[in-house]
Amino acid sequence: MIRKNDIFEAEITAMTAEGSGICRAEGMAVFVPGTAIGDRCTVRAVKVLKKYAFGRLEKLLQPSPDRIAPDCPVSAQCGGCVYRHIRYEAELQIKEQRVRDALERIGGLRDFKLEPILAAPDRCRYRNKCQLPIGLSKDGALQLGFYAVNSHRIVDTQSCLLQPEAFDRAAAAFRRWHAASGESVYDEAAHSGVLRHLYMRRGEKSGEMVVCVVINGAALHEEALLVELLRAAVPELTGVLLNINREKTNVVLGKNSRTLWGKAAITDTLCGLEFEIAPHAFYQVNRTQAERLYGKAAEYAALTGSETLLDLYCGTGTIGLSMAKDAKKIIGAEIVPAAVENARRNAERNAVQNAEFLCADAAEAAKILFERGEKPDVIVIDPPRKGCDSALIATIAAMRPKRVVYVSCDPATLARDLKLFGENGYKTDAAAPVDMFPGTAHVETVARLARTAP
Repeated sequence: MIRKNDIFEAEITAMTAEGSGICRAEGMAVFVPGTAIGDRCTVRAVKVLKKYAFGRLEKLLQPSPDRIAPDCPVSAQCGGCVYRHIRYEAELQIKEQRVRDALERIGGLRDFKLEPILAAPDRCRYRNKCQLPIGLSKDGALQLGFYAVNSHRIVDTQSCLLQPEAFDRAAAAFRRWHAASGESVYDEAAHSGVLRHLYMRRGEKSGEMVVCVVINGAALHEEALLVELLRAAVPELTGVLLNINREKTNVVLGKNSRTLWGKAAITDTLCGLEFEIAPHAFYQVNRTQAERLYGKAAEYAALTGSETLLDLYCGTGTIGLSMAKDAKKIIGAEIVPAAVENARRNAERNAVQNAEFLCADAAEAAKILFERGEKPDVIVIDPPRKGCDSALIATIAAMRPKRVVYVSCDPATLARDLKLFGENGYKTDAAAPVDMFPGTAHVETVARLARTAP
């Protein structure tokens, strides 16, 4: 039995879903961040539980063939990018295997096709959204960066390789403004101070960009200077906003915003359609890979022009609207009223005439469609990370669509739900992982289900 602070030699043989290496010591699995499959190393046990333990890499004795030099100076402290120390090909293999393991072990799937993971064309600068918490160090210096993993400790970051270079310039200008203005910084414990987050969005195709300062208050010192410094540093800037968040909450954005300069929303093009993206609106953070994700979902939907498509959890309508040209009709259902209004505006903006959006949850949408005598031929679902509950799966099965396309951001909850779909008459015959977030542990998956019940 290993104990805390024991040091032992081991070889990393696998990875966890969170991106830590797995080795064994005295029959116990030990999870070690910052390692790679094939590493031979010495490990210090830092926390020992009954069935597994957590370790820290002490010394690398023989590096894995997959190891490369990390290209980010703060990746080990930040913890957001768990794979910057390995080759991209190795990262893709880990993610594809993670999806396969989940579908087979949790979902119990056997007779299905797992397609090769769709790799991203670029491992860097792919995010179109960034939210940086603002804090103070122990000596009172401004901190602007990312929370260290499993904490609210800010890792001060001058540049993030996942964000557009323009975000780095904007953050540097914000630092200069803060030094000149002396504006106070929010303190979570005391619920005092003003500056909470720096929030930025950029249209990859349009190039439009908005900087939003989230504040615990109504105004800032030297607002005109803030706009001046940001515009000078970021010529492509199209708007500067203040977002008011006076709540004691971890939610970044408050309900109300004030425009200091320019316009509040940006536009971008996705799957040939133009979308308006307000600060609160959902939009995939990797636009290039989102197009490939939606393309795979459309392939699995196999629309011929005669089908009614129901898009559950439709958000601002991006998935459904991207398929509208191939459907007789699309119906989006979303429980958030603001998102539904945004979806309707997006349909109007793109002259999509065969789209309807309901402000309702899945059960309410099913009831509305039943009362109108409408029956969806294909249903697309893109639920949050927690997946679907059993009642929703039963509701979808009761609608008896020919096909269901499931877009998931978590392989474990996807696998659990696909097993439930199987018990409700729907067989999963294909799935495709998509690497939406290179460098991180996250992986998206699209699955295709066909009705087997008569």
